[in-house]
Amino acid sequence: MAASNSRAPFTRDDPLLLTDALTDEERLVQQTAQAYCQDRLLPRVLTANREERFDREIMSEMGELGLLGCTIDGYGCV
Repeated sequence: MAASNSRAPFTRDDPLLLTDALTDEERLVQQTAQAYCQDRLLPRVLTANREERFDREIMSEMGELGLLGCTIDGYGCV
């Protein structure tokens, strides 16, 4: 007789299933950050690393998106 396996399937993108614990607002922050990182940040970081320089504009963009932490309510942020 085969044993029953009630575990959720493993997902590489979220191995600890943390997304399931997020509120809708937290998911929006996560999706915003992920889209920015994939679309705008990754190509520029690769280039900046090759050229041994820091792209200061990245910090301004992340601030405009509210991703620097000070605008997030809760989690010990003011």
